[in-house]
Amino acid sequence: MTGAYDDLRAAEVPVRRACTLIGRARATHYRHQKPPVHGPARPRRAPDNGQALTDTECAQVLALINTPKYTDLAICQIWARELDEGSYWCSKSSMYRIAKAAGQTRERRRQATHPAKVKPELLADGPSQVWTWDITKLRGPAKGIWYHLYVIIDIFSRYNPSWLLSTTESAEEAEEFIDDAITGNGAVPHTIHADRGTSMTSGSVSELLANLGIDRSHSRPRTSNDNPFSEAQFKTLKYVHDFPKSFASLDDAHRYLDGFFNEYNHVHRHSGIGWHTPASVHFGTADAIDEARQTTLTAAYHANPARFGGRPTPPKRKTITYINEPTPEPQLQIN
Repeated sequence: MTGAYDDLRAAEVPVRRACTLIGRARATHYRHQKPPVHGPARPRRAPDNGQALTDTECAQVLALINTPKYTDLAICQIWARELDEGSYWCSKSSMYRIAKAAGQTRERRRQATHPAKVKPELLADGPSQVWTWDITKLRGPAKGIWYHLYVIIDIFSRYNPSWLLSTTESAEEAEEFIDDAITGNGAVPHTIHADRGTSMTSGSVSELLANLGIDRSHSRPRTSNDNPFSEAQFKTLKYVHDFPKSFASLDDAHRYLDGFFNEYNHVHRHSGIGWHTPASVHFGTADAIDEARQTTLTAAYHANPARFGGRPTPPKRKTITYINEPTPEPQLQIN
């Protein structure tokens, strides 16, 4: 850019015009042409008027701040308490500056530390291996009246082995609900996952699972994605076109939910399981249905192959279902 400017000036182009042509501000040009004559700016020093604390006095103030009786107190508290005891060390702002220079103006109190909650990583390659459950509220006939819906879902098949509707939420009901679901299913899962609600973490539920040899798993605090299957099903329920704003009674809610879960388990085709019904995957009829689908698709292909880009196949089902699939470790590349 300097060379272009010199060429313009050699051609007797005025400074203003030359700066405009090369895109340089005139102030920048003049600053570069005439650097400061006094050299680099020197740091300013406050005059020694006797007000500044000596290094020894600063060390004494810092030692005071860190004494056992003051180590958990804010600087302003220390300054005021010393003043009440007849000791004036320095101004409050000076005490803050000394503490800031030592990196002690933030939280000074000793605080309890808690280990990070472990991210749940669960795997199921068949039905009745990993269940997840949760509780949601349904609006009742009047303000302040709520019904509590307990639901268990199998993460591999998306099947609901049990659900319960109640006017209350309690650990005792949760324990009985899980026990009935396991008995009705006929197979015991190796893990049951839930969030950290009071019913989910209660001693009675924990004791039941321990007695049955079932591993407990819980979501991390404030992490709804750790329980995605239950959360997704509750959204499916509440976004059904005929889901009411409120239920007239417990019986009314029970009738609606009975129809919903029957439809969900035995009629609804789920995208996450190859467009099968949850009951089909849970009870092992999905393979036979896939064979029938393949027969139908093959017949359609032979009837009009021009309509297909290749031989059609039924939708694929995942062989493994995860809650928080582990991230594969990077493989070392050897050159």
